[in-house]
This record gives sequence, structure tokens and C-alpha cells, in this order.
Amino acid sequence: VAVLGTSTLPANAPMIREIELAAKALKLQLQYLDVLESKDIQIAFRSASKGRADAVLALQSAILVSQRTDVVDIAAKSRLPAMYYDSRFVEAGGLMFYGVNIFDLDRRAAVYVDKILKGRTPADLPVEQPMKFEFIVNLPAAKKIGLTIPPNVLVRADKVIR
Repeated sequence: VAVLGTSTLPANAPMIREIELAAKALKLQLQYLDVLESKDIQIAFRSASKGRADAVLALQSAILVSQRTDVVDIAAKSRLPAMYYDSRFVEAGGLMFYGVNIFDLDRRAAVYVDKILKGRTPADLPVEQPMKFEFIVNLPAAKKIGLTIPPNVLVRADKVIR
């Protein structure tokens, strides 16, 4: 599995450690590909192909999200199934997204703002973990790379783009 990310983003280090643990348990080999500039996207996908990657996992990266249309197009041309950290990739034609429901986080933030405006001290408010996650599958993207998504996977999806 080729893992695309930006090494200078501190949040990626703990994610990579968790991915490595999961990969070890599943006996998967990882290929970390650093994307520091937009030109690195093409290079990363070429390296993934040369490394015989069977799939791509895109980590959080301002570069990747700003170039999401290119990322999605290159993944499709490379015929690599890709899982993204942001639903906007799937909206741009990417294969799959699994992650935090941003709208739920926004709603929770609004509740916090309301409490603060009504006089609560921010330091007294509890820290919350995301509670809502979503899984989105894009069937036209799957068809484009010749991938059939099993029905038991589609049933688990919160949203299926047809």
C-alpha cells in the first residue's frame, strides 16, 4: 500500500505509526511517499507503480487536497484504488473516503460557541473526540479502474455515489 502524505505535517507522524501497526497485523507492506510540493504528486504515483503498490492511502495534506482533482485523475490513470482522508476527493471522482463527518464537527463547534457566548468559560468545557464517521464509495470511480466493490462493503457505506 502506497501511503501519500506530507512529512512536515506533525499530525501525520502518529497516523503513520497506527497505519504501520495495522499493516503489520494484516501482513501488508507499506511504501511511504512524501509529497512536499505539487510536483511530487506525479513522482509519488510513479514510485507507487514502480513499487508495485496495490492501493493508495492518502493522508492529510494541504498539497494533496489543493490538488485533489489531479490526485484523483492520476490514481485512476494508474488504476490504483485509493482511500482518501477528505470527502472532497470522492466528490472530485476519487474511489473511497472514510473519516470524520466534518458537518458533525461543525455542529459540535457551534454548540461550544453557543455555550461560550452564554458565559461558560472555555477551559471548563470538556474536550470531545469525533463521534460521527462516514464511509463513502464512488461506483463510477471503481468502474473506471476495473474494480468491483463487493455488496457487503456497499451495504456498510453511508453514501454510495452511483
